[in-house]
Amino acid sequence: MKLGVLTVLFGNRSLEDTLKYLAPLGVQAVELGCGGYVGNAHANPKELLANPEKIIALKDLVKKYNMEISALSVHGNVVHPDKAVAADYDEQFHNTMLLAEKLGVERVVNFSGCPGESPTGKCPNWVVQPWPDDFTKIYNYQWNDVIFPYWEKTATFAKDHGVKVCIEMHPGFCVYNPESFLKLRNAIGATIGCNFDPSNIMWQGINPSAAIRKLGKSIYHVHAKDSSEDMANILVNGRLDPKPYTDETHRAWIFRVLGYGHDTLVWKDMMSDLVMQGYDDVISIEHEDTLMTATEGFEKAVEFLKSVMIFEKSTGLWWANQ
Repeated sequence: MKLGVLTVLFGNRSLEDTLKYLAPLGVQAVELGCGGYVGNAHANPKELLANPEKIIALKDLVKKYNMEISALSVHGNVVHPDKAVAADYDEQFHNTMLLAEKLGVERVVNFSGCPGESPTGKCPNWVVQPWPDDFTKIYNYQWNDVIFPYWEKTATFAKDHGVKVCIEMHPGFCVYNPESFLKLRNAIGATIGCNFDPSNIMWQGINPSAAIRKLGKSIYHVHAKDSSEDMANILVNGRLDPKPYTDETHRAWIFRVLGYGHDTLVWKDMMSDLVMQGYDDVISIEHEDTLMTATEGFEKAVEFLKSVMIFEKSTGLWWANQ
């Protein structure tokens, strides 16, 4: 495995200053934001595609600090019911895939998106129950008329440009758990993989190791981010919670730095299960803990992750062949 980071949390620094800071900490790979919700502070696809020399400079800069680019991220809602919004996210997504091809980066991370309730809808409509029957009708429309057609076409584009799309399971979008992810992948094919982020599913009550075993080799990229649940609040109001992330005291759950939500055994189990399922690649830190600064949270995450990652995968029964 290799230690990586989604550099969005250092968007107030130049990429070179970020790499210069990361290298001594033992970071081996960077995941660059290219638009959408994560911004493009370190890699603007439209600008880079228009200036091939800047693409070369970017590759050289990352190499200078003995790192690699694990993925390009462009999280957005590519099937937003507002056609102008969807078109903007879609353009950023396609430009990011073209940039990935030029950089020789195989993986692009995105969400599945969430449409409205009908072709005339104005806002995304996340369906999580079948009744009243309106919700089942919405669900079927979203998947059959929007999600499947969009991703079938987009997966062809990605494959033509040597890119694999890593869908991050996230509530609020049609793909939010292993079942909904596999519904998409089974219909579209292996160009669609999973960007496995346990923080988005653990608070739902999903065991991350069980999810890893279910997803198996469809996991193409991994985020390292934790979450914690406040059972005093959950026992009263349940896990679904629209309160602001900054209202930490009253929320059912919040995102946390590694180790502040789940202990080392949970994370060691995840790393072991990833290796057993064939994943021996980058573990990319994503830091969204509202209780810590970017620097403190990140550095604590690095030290924690170093203690649980498997950097040297065994190739056999080494103890029996001495």
